[in-house]
Amino acid sequence: MSQDTTVRRADTTHATPDTVKVANDSTKRMIPVDSIPQVAGQLSSVDKTDSILKHHSPKKAAIRSAILPGLGQIYNKKYWKVPIIYGALGISGAVLAYNLTNYRALKVAYRAKYNASLRPPDSSEWSKIRPDLVGIDMNALRSYRDEFRRNIDYSILAIILLWGLNVVDATVDAHLKAFDVNPDLSLRFKLGPSQMAGTTGVSVVLAFK
Repeated sequence: MSQDTTVRRADTTHATPDTVKVANDSTKRMIPVDSIPQVAGQLSSVDKTDSILKHHSPKKAAIRSAILPGLGQIYNKKYWKVPIIYGALGISGAVLAYNLTNYRALKVAYRAKYNASLRPPDSSEWSKIRPDLVGIDMNALRSYRDEFRRNIDYSILAIILLWGLNVVDATVDAHLKAFDVNPDLSLRFKLGPSQMAGTTGVSVVLAFK
């Protein structure tokens, strides 16, 4: 039997590969192949969001729009909004200029007619009256002057509001740059019992795939 050692060694040698195979199989079961791409995808999504938040600042968008209307929209790459902003501000500016022009003309005409009604009359400014205002009564001139003065205030207020809306729009757009619009998000309505509320009805479910 002492001479059978060769056979035993051969058997031992054959058993070794089986042990290695079992170890390899157990390693494959412990680390799923699909888990690595999923983790990498999640990390890349987080890095992308952090990069957007780091390089696209709502504060910068607000400051630029406050300095020059439309500059924040250009920073947000919303170029189509710039003509709308300048169109609204341009119309408000034109209305303001119209009210200012008429207010000044009415003011001069009223002062000239008032001075001409004094005793002794002072007609030194009569020539400054605009031709279309010569035939208007002094009291009517005063009423028109006050009306255009109010319109000037409204026009200035409209310009300030539009300027402020331009800043707000740029700031909100910059904040929404990092908003998740991934197709893995889903919103659906569910009819039935709600575990959270403890009642039965229609629920809105926001799901992450």
